[in-house]
Amino acid sequence: MIAPETENLIIKFINNQASISELEELENWMEDPRHEKLFKAYVKTNYAIDFNMRRFDSEKLKNRLLREMANEKKAIKLERRRKVMNYAAAAVVIGVFACAYFYQFNSPAEPIEEKPVELTLKNTIEPGTDKAILTLEDGSMVALDKTNPYDAPHAKSNGEQIVYKNVGAKPSKIEYNYLTIPRGGQFYIKLSDGTEVWLNSESRLKYPVSFRENETREVELVYGEAYFDVSPSTEHKGSKFKVLNKNQEIEVLGTEFNIKAYRDEAHIYTTLVEGSVTVGSGGQVQKLAPAQQSKLDIGSNTFNVYKVNVYNETSWKNGIFSFRDKPLKDIMKVISRWYDVDVVFENKELEAVTFKGVLGKNQDLQEILSAIKTLSIIENYEINEKKIILK
Repeated sequence: MIAPETENLIIKFINNQASISELEELENWMEDPRHEKLFKAYVKTNYAIDFNMRRFDSEKLKNRLLREMANEKKAIKLERRRKVMNYAAAAVVIGVFACAYFYQFNSPAEPIEEKPVELTLKNTIEPGTDKAILTLEDGSMVALDKTNPYDAPHAKSNGEQIVYKNVGAKPSKIEYNYLTIPRGGQFYIKLSDGTEVWLNSESRLKYPVSFRENETREVELVYGEAYFDVSPSTEHKGSKFKVLNKNQEIEVLGTEFNIKAYRDEAHIYTTLVEGSVTVGSGGQVQKLAPAQQSKLDIGSNTFNVYKVNVYNETSWKNGIFSFRDKPLKDIMKVISRWYDVDVVFENKELEAVTFKGVLGKNQDLQEILSAIKTLSIIENYEINEKKIILK
């Protein structure tokens, strides 16, 4: 059994996101032959779909790792560099092996002649981008994207993020802005107190232009999903930080956590990355420890707390969707928000099919669907303008 922290290292390594220090840690772990076997078994079990879609460029990967090594502050011995390079090359080999392994044990004995998929492509479906709608205190709205920068006395945006200034003066009254992320969008915001927030597709955040000193800092996740890295209360004369939602309230002193509260879902998920938070609803209060997730049932107003893999719950902000035994219905909800499409299950039994996999947020949607089809998770699919039909 692989420990969660080691599993996170493997996932980051597979997706070319591991730092040199993390590669060293993984290398040390794999020096045990038993661990090397666990590594290969994990890749074969979890990454068949990912490797089937990915086009590896081992030379580019080697060059990237070499650049990272050159930038590392501490010296790295030549022998260790050689070992890291071997692991990088091994990832490519294992990727090919993972696909071969999958097909060997999941393909029919006799080849089947596949009929070409009939597609209706009236519009090209692109992955989501950085974009948002900013609603100012007077109700006026500003579109934020790479073609439309925004510069105001209290905030500035380059189209990929918006950063609010700490003006220092105590506001006579609190004025609020809204940041709304449409389907097919994402955005980063830095609040005036230094708190950082990553907003996922189809989300909306309400927040003060400037916080008052010695008062609780409050923002509202109106709906959607957001990752918070809260500026600690020690930097704000002890002022607490609260995230409100119509169904729950989260109180923190300074920590990192993820909230998923979509309008079309029956549950609200709060995942603590580090620090400590309390989650309250209807008189109930739950205190979370790192790597714990609270699940609030909106209908019955009841809480459950689980131990979770933090990486799987928060990787979306780093450009990756990581799924672990998720039903296809839930996965397609994520896909529909990011690619701004509607998904229809012609075969309703497919909704409950589960699988593990890692998808890059910049991958072509047809590539993802073709891979799911190739792996016999679905029999076929059709794209009709902005509608995906799974068969």
